[in-house]
Amino acid sequence: MTHLIEYQDASPEIRAVYDDIMATRKTDYINNLWKALANHPPTLRKTWEHVKSIMGEPGLIDPLTRELIYIAVSVTNNCQYCIGTHSAAARDKGMTDAMFGELLAIVGLANETNRLANGYNVPLDDRYR
Repeated sequence: MTHLIEYQDASPEIRAVYDDIMATRKTDYINNLWKALANHPPTLRKTWEHVKSIMGEPGLIDPLTRELIYIAVSVTNNCQYCIGTHSAAARDKGMTDAMFGELLAIVGLANETNRLANGYNVPLDDRYR
């Protein structure tokens, strides 16, 4: 298991990122992903900046839909950590159990039909180009 770097044990460089995470998210909690990434401060900083820009800044896709997309990709990639954290974030943004069930049905369907299309090497119809 990766060593998790707690705030009190962090270098000033790591603490600066942790402080930004807490300020941006309006929390006093640093989750284990960030504590693990802190083992390589450049990756911690770059990943946080990327997450902050994609997931935190206003855009055309609303925050709940962003979380649902993140869950769908995490299910497909089998990332239990991301499924858990983004499901919690989605629930905070209004996701219900029924929505979660529907999302998983769509993910399952997409994975099934993607594999069938790939297995049969189905060419894309001209009208969809």
